[in-house]
Amino acid sequence: MSTAALTRPGAVLADLLPAATATRARVRDAALVAGGAVLTGVAAQIALPIPGSPVPVTGQTFAALLVGTALGARRGLASLALYAAVGMAGVPWFAEGRSGPGGATFGYVLGMLLASVVVGALARRGGDRGTLRTAGTMAAGLAVIYAVGVPYLALSTGMSFGQALAAGMVPFLIGDALKAALAMGALPTAWKLAGRRG
Repeated sequence: MSTAALTRPGAVLADLLPAATATRARVRDAALVAGGAVLTGVAAQIALPIPGSPVPVTGQTFAALLVGTALGARRGLASLALYAAVGMAGVPWFAEGRSGPGGATFGYVLGMLLASVVVGALARRGGDRGTLRTAGTMAAGLAVIYAVGVPYLALSTGMSFGQALAAGMVPFLIGDALKAALAMGALPTAWKLAGRRG
């Protein structure tokens, strides 16, 4: 693939994987969607409980944002939808090995669905090609996750909105900054490496 193709507007990292025919492109996309769901499920098992909060620190949100950014909005949404559907069907790969619909933290899973669309759309506009752009893309995705997850937490537990913010967002801000820093290094570096191989 040429350097010009690598830097064209509208490309995401997943588009760099070759697919010579439409059939191969569909197989590639199906594999990426399934792989993104599995990655998110595995990352969700990296969980540290937070005293006083029903929401643990996990690798789940980081994986979901990387999946959305690397795959683009359409494939990212499909991947996170598959992750959510399989977890609701009983596979214990939500945070801390949980499964099924509902629960105090399910709003974060729903937020990840929307966030994958947002970060995927931003990535198609170059939102993952520089450190500052990547930081903005990750911040936008996290804002969407919290915008859904925190109100859901409040409704499902009977907490006030302020209590839900204190239990379901504030303890995670430092970790989110670290995750964003990892993404700021990883995604632009992936583009640079792809450009060298192009």
